[in-house]
Amino acid sequence: MTAEVKKIIDQIKKHSKEKNRQGMARFGIEVKYALGASMPVLRKFAKELGKNHKLAGELWATKIHEARILACLIDDSKLIREAQMEKWVSVFNSWDLCDQCCMNLFDKTDLAEKKAIEWAKRKEEYIRRAGFALMAVLAVHDKKMADRDFFKFFPLVELMAGDERNFVRKAVNWALRQIGKRNKNLNKEALILAKKILKQDSKSAKWIARDAIRELEGPAVQKKISKK
Repeated sequence: MTAEVKKIIDQIKKHSKEKNRQGMARFGIEVKYALGASMPVLRKFAKELGKNHKLAGELWATKIHEARILACLIDDSKLIREAQMEKWVSVFNSWDLCDQCCMNLFDKTDLAEKKAIEWAKRKEEYIRRAGFALMAVLAVHDKKMADRDFFKFFPLVELMAGDERNFVRKAVNWALRQIGKRNKNLNKEALILAKKILKQDSKSAKWIARDAIRELEGPAVQKKISKK
């Protein structure tokens, strides 16, 4: 551990609380290597540090939960290569680390669409979640993607809707809802897909479908997409 990394970890520890760590555990977050620092604290540190690819790698190597989230926040997406994405995703051990990496780093890479599809097909719980998390985040962040790009995700949403693992089914649902909120056309197609998924003989699939239909047909979403 370099002197700079040690200094950062020491600063994180000063802002860590055991009650936060206990709260993380209650929400299903692996706390073996967690200190108990909040996201606002980590975002503040990230802003102060700025983008730094080398430092991000060093923070990730510590295995400390908050250090890895901070790494996601400060890494430079332009310098990310496929090998790093595969290395990082292979050790995801909680939904929040998975989501933070996808929301703040992986979705900004040129490999995001490719990895969304590849990872959604993988069996590992958090890797599969990462695939669907990327789909969801791309629907919100990537304004250049065409509707046809999202249609590529639909077969996987349908296929994996039956995965009963909690962190997977929630990510599948997240992807379906976010795609369906992007515009009128995708809303229509996402609802068709949701109603198809509803017919599956699976508790997970039925929950995913009902929840998505409720939101996508709701007045808030319909009003929002009518303005686009």
